[in-house]
Amino acid sequence: MAEITYYTKEGLEKLKEELHYLKTEGRANIAKAIAEARDKGDLSENAEYDAAKEAQGHHESKIAKLENTLANSRLLDESKLDTSKVLALSIVKIKNVKNGATMTYQLVAESEADLKTGKISVKSPIAQGLLGKSVGDTTEIQVPAGKMEFEILEISR
Repeated sequence: MAEITYYTKEGLEKLKEELHYLKTEGRANIAKAIAEARDKGDLSENAEYDAAKEAQGHHESKIAKLENTLANSRLLDESKLDTSKVLALSIVKIKNVKNGATMTYQLVAESEADLKTGKISVKSPIAQGLLGKSVGDTTEIQVPAGKMEFEILEISR
């Protein structure tokens, strides 16, 4: 059974736009490349034609994967999120106990993760260590640099 993934409205719209592009302009571009390669003569020795057909296969595979992702995605109503504990889509302000540095992250689906905007995947080590915790809790999380201890300062949506 496929894994259900939760998205923000913005993230879900981005996936739908990408799928629409792949199905329209993307397919048209591939068809054009195949037609141009076919016009160059003998298909049995035409590397351009083979490459275009292979690109078509990859393209269709990407479409199928995206359709599957969308079929198994759910929109989370951020206004109904429980802010008493850390969940998917929570915005969490944490403090590094060792050096006092504070960070704010939103836990999002893997495909929405973008560290520059403070969005981390719910599957990341930090998010996994925070899920289910409440304000005031301290958690030790194994990260690539070693074990780090974080205190949860605030949870919002």
